[in-house]
Amino acid sequence: MPLARWATFGTVGVIAAFGITRSAWVWRRKSAWVPLTTRVADWVDERYQTKQILSKVLNKPVPDWATRWWYCLGGITAFLFVIQAVTGIMLAFYYQPTPEQAYASIQYIESEVLFGASIRAIHHWAANGMVVMVIAHMLRVFIMGAFKPPRELNWGSGVILFLVTLLFGFTGYLLPWDQRAYWATTVGSEIAGGIPDIGELILVFLRVGWGITSATLSRFYALHVIVLPILVIVMMGMHFIMIRRQGLKEPL
Repeated sequence: MPLARWATFGTVGVIAAFGITRSAWVWRRKSAWVPLTTRVADWVDERYQTKQILSKVLNKPVPDWATRWWYCLGGITAFLFVIQAVTGIMLAFYYQPTPEQAYASIQYIESEVLFGASIRAIHHWAANGMVVMVIAHMLRVFIMGAFKPPRELNWGSGVILFLVTLLFGFTGYLLPWDQRAYWATTVGSEIAGGIPDIGELILVFLRVGWGITSATLSRFYALHVIVLPILVIVMMGMHFIMIRRQGLKEPL
């Protein structure tokens, strides 16, 4: 059995043993454990007023009409992004962004890493689901007129998040570095290059030149795992803050 698989099994075993041992200890010492956590929480709250902050964040009344399922589309999108982040970090432990190793590392994840194929599948389908949910969310906002003043900035941040979501899919598609990824990226970047006035700049920026090379793979990997996640977190934070300040748009 490969060393990496033994290491994975060992890590899972240690985590499981720790969890079982800790649960048993907490069950036996529950009367002593609960006051300890309470004292720690009180100690932190005394210095930083965390209870007051959490109360303002969590204890906001929600009208009955806002509990309908179509008002949850934005939250589902955010949840799928969290899944993407978690599974993406797991994949990044094994993926190697070089032309010589990219495809081989994907095959290694699929065949050798414990649950690697499942993690990659979750990452793939959560990405598709995120695109579907963000489109459905924007359609709901548009149909209900929630893009009108005073919510135009919120709508603008939503449009940016939609574009970034599409860029996530586009930059991630090249990472397997197979024929389908190569030609899909070639066609996609040429479409971007057809934009009037700025298309050529976009094309050269994405490809780091005129062709799909190792530099393109490095550029796409950096965008996919560093630039775009930071942009999503910042824009999503602004998006949620504006929603909390202005509230949800009432049904028509």
